[in-house]
Amino acid sequence: MSEARGTAVITGGTAGLGRATAREFADRGWDVVVLARGEDGLAATVAEIEAAGRRGLGISVDVADAAAVDAAADRIEAEFGEIDLWVNNAMTGTISQFLDTSAADFDRATAVTYFGAVNGTRSALRRMVPRDRGHVIQIGSALAHRGIPLQAAYCGAKHAIHGFTDSIVGELTHNGSAVAVSIVDMPALNTVQFNWVKSEFDEHPQPVPPIYQPEVGARAIADVADRPRRRTWVGESTVGLVLGTRFAGRFMDWYLAKNAWDGQLSKDHDQPQLKPNLYEPVPGDHGAHGIFDDVARDGSVQTWAIRHRRSLSAAGIVGSAAAAIGGLVALRRR
Repeated sequence: MSEARGTAVITGGTAGLGRATAREFADRGWDVVVLARGEDGLAATVAEIEAAGRRGLGISVDVADAAAVDAAADRIEAEFGEIDLWVNNAMTGTISQFLDTSAADFDRATAVTYFGAVNGTRSALRRMVPRDRGHVIQIGSALAHRGIPLQAAYCGAKHAIHGFTDSIVGELTHNGSAVAVSIVDMPALNTVQFNWVKSEFDEHPQPVPPIYQPEVGARAIADVADRPRRRTWVGESTVGLVLGTRFAGRFMDWYLAKNAWDGQLSKDHDQPQLKPNLYEPVPGDHGAHGIFDDVARDGSVQTWAIRHRRSLSAAGIVGSAAAAIGGLVALRRR
């Protein structure tokens, strides 16, 4: 086995985006530790990491439990050495109107999605800051910039992650810390989340189109791990939603009220749903993909451009220089 690039921790890493990210990291040479609740998914994910030639470890933990997360971090450093990268990906939620969402369900979705990121960040920074190295990546969402109907708890949690992260970045910057913190905002992804989300509707839940495969997000996360950058928007739809919110807020209010409600309910997919995973893990290994392979996109021009931004910038500079030289030559000929 070749020397690892480092140890990466991924919360919620046994299904959906987290599962795809664990595979991507292993393929790029990271040793990967996965934190999640379900034992079946943990075993399957670790097997994939090891099949890629890297060390893998799965720890059953509820990220809403701060003490349990910190104990997991102690175990990781005892068995794998220093944590170099921590990805806060775990999430859960409901598909329901706010007034139809029980206080317990709302609190649980917030505890996992928001406080799970807080707890992971705390455990990571407790170890990284004294060493003055390391990287924390928060998995954000386009819905951190614009909430949509039927997902008040999830949207609120993702908004909170942004504010929380801005605050700790300010503190790290003030203290001159070399620890990096990034946010990667995701578009709608074809993940198992929409098979086990708690829903109040008869129609099968779905992510609001356009839908991307989770590997699109995983590659973007791994690219940020390779070259840390403060903020990354993934997918053309994320860019459109963020910029639309900034420059056409009233239109976005109307547009999303009209389209995002029905956009979360599929009339074309009638597969039975899994048991909700809001409070308990769903037994079995559920992989990275949901049921929307027939419509999900495998790539994004926007994320391709981000990956190749240095080459594109260099080409732009060369092109500009060539144009300037051509202009000077033309002037001299006059």
